[in-house]
Amino acid sequence: MVWHSQICRFEKLKYNFPMTHWITVHGILVQGYHVASGPSADYPYGALERQRPIFKARGFDLGDCFNGTLNVDIRPQTFKMVKPQYTFEHVEWTDLHPPETFSFSRCKVIFREIEYEGWVYYPHPETKLRNFQNPSLLEVIAQSIPNIKYGNALDVMVNSAEITITKLSA
Repeated sequence: MVWHSQICRFEKLKYNFPMTHWITVHGILVQGYHVASGPSADYPYGALERQRPIFKARGFDLGDCFNGTLNVDIRPQTFKMVKPQYTFEHVEWTDLHPPETFSFSRCKVIFREIEYEGWVYYPHPETKLRNFQNPSLLEVIAQSIPNIKYGNALDVMVNSAEITITKLSA
């Protein structure tokens, strides 16, 4: 009897959540600053190496993801993080500058017709001191993707309730 009531309760709850509406955006993998995977000119270590334990302590585990970001150029489109699934404020991951704010939105990367789970990684520019990204560059943390390299075309599926995609005006 308890099992049945739990199933019914789950069935009721699942219909209260909106369905995810995925938007597919085409992009090209480009080289970044190497800050996430590090070391880089600005940091003697990888940023994600330092950030991951902090995010995990706050309830967000990136354990299944590669320890670096995919920098996906989506020009002539731009993106805006409007309602991310996770936002972490005042993340003190380095003593080289003040704390930063980070947001994450679930995404899917499609490369050579294979889908990989991931997250759009968004260091909020208003809390950053350096290494700013343009609004046409999606930074994605994903599962390891075999044989991917700079210049490869790929698609990223983003949740339209969390990220908006806009075409640049001419």
